Amino acid sequence: MAKTVLIVDDAAFMRMMIKDILTKNGYDVVGEAQDGQEAVEKYKELQPDLVTMDITMPEMDGITALKEIQSINGDAKIIMCSAMGQQAMVIDAIQAGAKDFIVKPFQADRVIEAISKVIG
Repeated sequence: MAKTVLIVDDAAFMRMMIKDILTKNGYDVVGEAQDGQEAVEKYKELQPDLVTMDITMPEMDGITALKEIQSINGDAKIIMCSAMGQQAMVIDAIQAGAKDFIVKPFQADRVIEAISKVIG
């Protein structure tokens, strides 16, 4: 059975790029969210195997959403997506419980490598 993924990014184009990479590699994208608040709600509803989480978003940022999801499920597997130059935020995210991170612009092989390391 395909592993399920929730994609969180405020940019529709970025969500589309990740979704394309994942579906071509056999993952099942069960939902998308455009901010951290929506991500937490969708996580509760969908219980995906993995979440790809943008760091900088309106309403609620990715690190806050990561912490909220971790409080719902301590075993939640979340990979952060960051733009170049956000190293400090990536470190905060890893310390908060993110399993890995990928950098924009996305490279398909790096995305799949990170995800397969985390959920197989």
